[in-house]
Amino acid sequence: MIMTIETAPLMFKTTALKYGDRVAMRKKEYGLWRDISWNEYYEGASCVGAALISMGLERGDCVSIIGDNCPEWVTIDMGVQCAGATAVGVYSTNAWPQVEYVIGNSDTKFFFVENEEQLDKWFQFRDNVPHLKKVIVWDLEGLRNFEDEMVMTYEEVILMGRGVLEKDPKPFESRMEQVSPEDVSMLIYTSGTTGPPKGAMLTHRNLMWMGQAITTENPMNDEDEVLSFLPLCHVFEQLFSVMGHITHGYTVNFIENMDTVTDNMIEVSPTVGYAVPRIWEKYLSAVYIRMSDATWFKKMVFGMALKTGKKRATLMMDFKPVPGFLELLYNLAHFAVFRKLKERMGFDRMRIAYSGAAPISPDVLHFFQSIGVNLVEGYGQTEGTGVTCVSRVGKVKFGTVGPPITGTQIKIADDGEILVKSPSVFKGYYKNPESTAETIRDGWLYSGDVGEIDEDGYLKITDRKKDIIVTAGGKNITPQYIENKLKFSPYINDAVIIGDQRKFISSLIMIDEDNVVKFAQDNKVQFSTYKDLTQSPEINKLIQKEVSEVNESLARVEQIKKFTILPKKLYEEDGEVTPTMKVKRSYVNEAFGDLIESMYKRPKV
Repeated sequence: MIMTIETAPLMFKTTALKYGDRVAMRKKEYGLWRDISWNEYYEGASCVGAALISMGLERGDCVSIIGDNCPEWVTIDMGVQCAGATAVGVYSTNAWPQVEYVIGNSDTKFFFVENEEQLDKWFQFRDNVPHLKKVIVWDLEGLRNFEDEMVMTYEEVILMGRGVLEKDPKPFESRMEQVSPEDVSMLIYTSGTTGPPKGAMLTHRNLMWMGQAITTENPMNDEDEVLSFLPLCHVFEQLFSVMGHITHGYTVNFIENMDTVTDNMIEVSPTVGYAVPRIWEKYLSAVYIRMSDATWFKKMVFGMALKTGKKRATLMMDFKPVPGFLELLYNLAHFAVFRKLKERMGFDRMRIAYSGAAPISPDVLHFFQSIGVNLVEGYGQTEGTGVTCVSRVGKVKFGTVGPPITGTQIKIADDGEILVKSPSVFKGYYKNPESTAETIRDGWLYSGDVGEIDEDGYLKITDRKKDIIVTAGGKNITPQYIENKLKFSPYINDAVIIGDQRKFISSLIMIDEDNVVKFAQDNKVQFSTYKDLTQSPEINKLIQKEVSEVNESLARVEQIKKFTILPKKLYEEDGEVTPTMKVKRSYVNEAFGDLIESMYKRPKV
């Protein structure tokens, strides 16, 4: 692939000059969508960069950002990169010790925080990070009269930067031009499902190469619109809200807050969608909940339409031709049922949709393909700048994550581990040469995932290498495969398969609260708390039915002999799930050890 621009600042400047007053971003405030042009975006980032340089920011220094998705977040991000420094995102849900770890480990010089809540976290550890020069706040609600010599407002930074640029823009422009493709553009801390997070160093070359690569097979253009709601410090959101955005010049719409995602999706109706599996599963559950309340006639029509859609999707996902009569039936089903359904979800303009950051159940992909939403799965990791493989529209293959993106090589090691060679492979872990040497060997990225490549060059992910279970009988079990089957149930939010060195497979199950509560209400099941609900005999019987259905599709050695419903919800703030909603397996095994042991103490049923 030929790349002409290999640094984010130059790409950003080129795109901003090209599009000028066209809309770059939108943000909903007080019930109205506010437009921000490319000129405003570029001016804001320039002011941030110029101000930071005037306050002593050197090339290669780290600047951290904590807050929810909004135009200020990406403006600060680009301002930092234009100043030749490294942007470091911090999850807004992190507790203060986790924030302290990132600020300390990255030697952060300036810290941008969204609001009073995030500022309070810094107060907890301010004396432990002497290298920090300033803390800058962009949302001043509750802080109007607050004063501290270490704290500035975002507005003050913009005004300072504007003054610097008016006096002499040369130092800022010179710094932008000095940025080299091999400079570290972004430090992304892995969410740390095991051990403390590691800062993955992504270079400008990594990011700019990926900005083009992700749209080679599934093109995007300046007419596209996306909805930004995944954490901006995760590489998956960065792909679309930053890298792809400054490369292709489309419009990024920022949600009001996480509670309004579904409403904002309907208002914006993006042309390209992307989310983690849990979001797609939620949408699927919502469809089934709505249909359970529909009249028998609507249920019958939906059932017939879905059957037709599934037949067509199955043929397409097996690369087989779709007969003319089936295509005709599907077009009727689409006109009568799916078209309206997609409108109600805000998917009516969606040309392509991606699922990433965690494995998705093939059944969920199949459902969306059946109703005419081109949902494809991508595979990658932070260390490979987000994407290694992705399916192409119209060439989605059941149970695979597609072939490698153009310019990327993959191979399978003797022990089944997936190895990656690509211009997207990261520079290494910040201040951690040992982990870097373990992860990059002879130019190959050792992914930690196990998989296989089929005859069409499509990659199938089997599991995380460290998660594979070896039963007491010596059988290798891949828990992810079984967990994905369980998660397709509208009543199961997540599951953790247990069985390492055990005589049989068991599972801890997290219920889907919305659907299970509705089932309880419809069936007059009495409960007062979440714990009551999980311990109800009727709910356990419901989940047993779902588990039994999954067992029918599994080999005897893989079948779940016992399960326990977790009596509490899992929260990211408590360190139980990652920001991309992946359950922390090691945490669950430890925290619920007594529940696990109780399944193995009683006689096997």
